[in-house]
Amino acid sequence: MPRNFPLDKCRNIGIIAHIDAGKTTTTERILFYSGRTYRIGSVDEGTTVTDWMAQERERGITIVSAAVTAEWKGYQINVIDTPGHIDFTAEVQRSLRVLDGGVVVFDAVQGVEPQSETVWRQADRYHVPRICFVNKMDRVGASLEYTIGTIRDRLGANPIQMQMPLGSEATFKGMIDLLTMQAIYFEDELGKEPRYTEVPNDLRSQAEDLRTQMVEKIAELDDDLTMKYLEGEEISVAELKAALRLAVLHNRATPVFCGSSLRNKGVQLVLDAVIDYLPSPTDIPPVVGNVPDSETTLELPTEDDAPLSALVFKIVTDPYVGRLAYFRVYSGTIKMGDMVYNPVKGRKERIGRLLRMYADRREDVEEIPAGDIGAVLGLKNTFTGDTLCDSEKPIVLESITFPEPVISIAIEPKSTADQDRMATALQRLAEEDPTFKVHTDENTGQTIIGGMGELHLDVLVDRMLREFRVQANIGNPRVSYRETITREVPEVGYKYVKQSGGHGQYGHVVFAMSPLDRGAGIQFTNKIVGGAIPKEFIPAVEKGVREATESGVLAGYPVTDLSVTLIDGSFHEVDSSEMAFKMAAIMCFRDGLHKGASVLLEPIMKVELVLPEEYLGDVLGQITSRRGEVLGMDVRPGNAQAIHSLVPLSEMFGYATELRSVTQGRGMFTMEFDHYRPVSNSVAEKIIK
Repeated sequence: MPRNFPLDKCRNIGIIAHIDAGKTTTTERILFYSGRTYRIGSVDEGTTVTDWMAQERERGITIVSAAVTAEWKGYQINVIDTPGHIDFTAEVQRSLRVLDGGVVVFDAVQGVEPQSETVWRQADRYHVPRICFVNKMDRVGASLEYTIGTIRDRLGANPIQMQMPLGSEATFKGMIDLLTMQAIYFEDELGKEPRYTEVPNDLRSQAEDLRTQMVEKIAELDDDLTMKYLEGEEISVAELKAALRLAVLHNRATPVFCGSSLRNKGVQLVLDAVIDYLPSPTDIPPVVGNVPDSETTLELPTEDDAPLSALVFKIVTDPYVGRLAYFRVYSGTIKMGDMVYNPVKGRKERIGRLLRMYADRREDVEEIPAGDIGAVLGLKNTFTGDTLCDSEKPIVLESITFPEPVISIAIEPKSTADQDRMATALQRLAEEDPTFKVHTDENTGQTIIGGMGELHLDVLVDRMLREFRVQANIGNPRVSYRETITREVPEVGYKYVKQSGGHGQYGHVVFAMSPLDRGAGIQFTNKIVGGAIPKEFIPAVEKGVREATESGVLAGYPVTDLSVTLIDGSFHEVDSSEMAFKMAAIMCFRDGLHKGASVLLEPIMKVELVLPEEYLGDVLGQITSRRGEVLGMDVRPGNAQAIHSLVPLSEMFGYATELRSVTQGRGMFTMEFDHYRPVSNSVAEKIIK
């Protein structure tokens, strides 16, 4: 089956932003203007294409990323609309891992908000080129200059203003394209027929000044253009576009466009910019992966007839068709009926139905070529982050890393009938969402579910009820504390000896333990010399250490941020076994925790509050009473103040209600996990009790 579009005419882009900046509304306009839909959906009415889940429509927020395909001016654009809420950060993470470019949407009143910063850093991590769209230019207090300033200052980016707004706030009616020096008016209600005219005389000098600044910034990105600019030569629009495109591809500049998605102004120009500046699959470097079970790396070109390499980035349980795996093909072609190899699991899988997804709707296709995104039904052993490849030329692509849960609650079925259904539902949901963890507490026998926040767990429990018909009781939220040591333990040893007729058990290990920086995790090093412990027992020692880290000595919380070095030990010719060394390692590690003066660590959240100035004193008092620390404040448009603070997660439960009551519903806050830090003795005593 021939390609519908050549590779250089394909774009894989994500719409990313802070919650409520207008991502879904913008995606809805993209689908309408590209002819994929015939009416514009509304987030408020729950009629959008990409927010298709019942929970999304009720809450008016995006919860899961949705993939849709549109065509624009002879180009195929695969768009993924991502959530803005920090609780669903995994959806953004996995989308950015497989996308080639991003459109970052900003609220023209608020500028850069906390979650804008998070998604920007995630895009930096995966080297995703992006363009900016400053939305909501029709709102009171909207300012393109302020937003560009916050992009430069807070994100450390190099924003280049490509347009000048025509009118402001309620009178916003279009923009001037600084490249071509044309005024563009959006006058009809649906914004389908933009009117291009000359720049009005009263705005010409201001537009020319802005154009000069833009040309200067673009010229700085290219040595040849810098020479031309310094010598006063005219630089053509084509040269400016080519230099800017190259700079965007290498993440050295970010073009900024403006408009109002809700009022249907400016979205077509963003689509033009996606084509002009964001990469096609041929613009990104060839995919590089590891050959399984070796240190060798392998590079595969983005070509349809190259050996297959594809990354599965999302699993969805569809009530009608079963288990769907979304994937991005980096090289080669996946065809219906093919046998593919999953090197992570070491299993072969048959490709059943291949689908091109359109949010929750789907169309069957025969094949998905290189550079494209699709979904497949019927894979049994493949999960998020796994690679699919050619068994003749196996390759493992870099997986996707997800943050650990910060909050957990106990859950139990209401009846015996719900018990089996609950186990199935939890397994399916955990397969879909890598930040959702399920385990059984050994001490209490309770089933504990963990996630990224109260909203995250609330949505998952709601899905259990609606999709899997499971009635369940929920316990109070619990914070995921951690334990670590505060001082170095130069030497701690343990001899595990058991004698009981016949073979005994003998294992002896000596560790050195030391604390590490926050976020470093557990590091195990073997420094045994001279065969004090035979090589075959070293993995058992490490396994014992890893197992022991699951439960600390203070309150049974996981242990983190410390290094364990195996420095000595002894063995018995007959009685030593893997089991004995594993038990010795567990006991030795626990002794080391006592000697290293173990402390409890609690998750600290970065909290940003935006509120009218008159409530500032009350809200600062609230933060202090919750053991919070104010980092700084800044003024926001419309006589509002933004407070930046760090507050322990345990103090944030139920805070939304308290903030609403003290600010008469006008204050809002966003929070995201920042780091772990030790708790004070008085708080630790309460937790341990």
